[in-house]
Amino acid sequence: MDTALTRLVGVRHPIVQTGMGWVAGPRLVSATANAGALGVLASATMTLDQLRDAVREVRSRTDAPFGVNLRADSADAGDRVRVIIDEGVRVASFALAPSAELIGVLKESGVVVIPSVGARRHAEKVAAWGADAVIVQGGEGGGHTGEVATTVLLPQVVDAVDIPVVAAGGFFDGRGLVAALAYGAAGVALGTRFLLTSDSTVPDAVKARYLAATVKDVTVTRAVDGLPHRMLRTDLVSALEDSGRVRSLSRAVRRAAGFRRLSGLTWRQLVRDGLAMKHGKDLTWSQVLLAANTPMLLRSAMVDGRTDLGVMASGQVAGVIDDLPSCAELVERIMKEAEGVLQGLTASR
Repeated sequence: MDTALTRLVGVRHPIVQTGMGWVAGPRLVSATANAGALGVLASATMTLDQLRDAVREVRSRTDAPFGVNLRADSADAGDRVRVIIDEGVRVASFALAPSAELIGVLKESGVVVIPSVGARRHAEKVAAWGADAVIVQGGEGGGHTGEVATTVLLPQVVDAVDIPVVAAGGFFDGRGLVAALAYGAAGVALGTRFLLTSDSTVPDAVKARYLAATVKDVTVTRAVDGLPHRMLRTDLVSALEDSGRVRSLSRAVRRAAGFRRLSGLTWRQLVRDGLAMKHGKDLTWSQVLLAANTPMLLRSAMVDGRTDLGVMASGQVAGVIDDLPSCAELVERIMKEAEGVLQGLTASR
C-alpha cells in the first residue's frame, strides 16, 4: 500500500510501531521492520552507550528502515541526536515537540523528523519548523494523552498541515487503518497492539494481565505524575490516588532513588527532568519526583513483571485485544483486513 508515509520513510506498509519505554527494544523494532512496518526504538530509558549498542543491534537484525524515539526535553537530547546521525538511523521521532534547532540539525543530516503531538496547534508549530511528518495521538492512546478523541483530533490536524499525518490512539486492525486513511492520514501508529505480540519482550504474566483487561479496566489518572496518563487500573494506581501527600512523597523518594541508581542520573538531574515535565502544571514534590522516575515505574512492570509495583501504560484497545501474534503475522493481518475492507467498499458501490 503506497502512501505519503511509506514513500517518506521507505517502508512497505503504512504502519508505525511506537517507541514505548522498556518495550520497544531491538527485538521488537527489528521484527517490526522485517515485517515491512516502521519500528521505532525507545531511547529515553537508555544511556547514550546503550542507545548506540541498541541501534547497532537492530541494524544487525534487519536491513529495513527504522527509527529512534527521543525526549526533546532531556538534558542530553543533542547528544542523542548525534548518535542517531552518526549511526545512520532513518527516522527520529519525538514524544514532545523538538526545538526548531534540533529539527534543523537532523534534517541537514538527512534524518526524517516525525514528532508526536496531541493538539492541532502543536502540529502546526512543528510543521512550520520543518518536521517531515507528524504523529497525532487522540485520547484513546496509552501513556500521556489528551482529552480529544482521535476521530475529532485527526481531521483537525489533517486540515491544518500539509505534511503527512500518522494517526495514533485506538488503532489495532485493518479497519482502523482504512478509517485513518479515509480521514486523510498517511498511516497509523500502534503501541499497545505491538506490545501484545510474541516478539515483545514484556513478561508473559504482564501480557496476560493486558489480555484479561476490558475496556473499563483502562483508565486515565493524574496520580502518577500530575499529567493525564492512560494505563491499566492496578492496585498501585489506586494506592497513589488514595495516598496523602506525605505518604506519596515517601513513596516517590524511594522510587526516585532506585531510578537514579539505574540511570546514573544525579539528584539534581532527576529533579530537573521532573520539573521539565511540569509543562506549567502545579505539581506536588512527589509528582515532580514521580514524573522524573516514571521510567522506573514502567520498568517494574515491563521488565521485572511486577504488576503490583509498576505502571502499565495502555491504550483503550487493550480491552479488545485477545491474542499474541508475531509482528509479521500482525502486520500481514492488518494489511489483509484493510484490503478486504477496501474491496468491500468498492463492491458495494
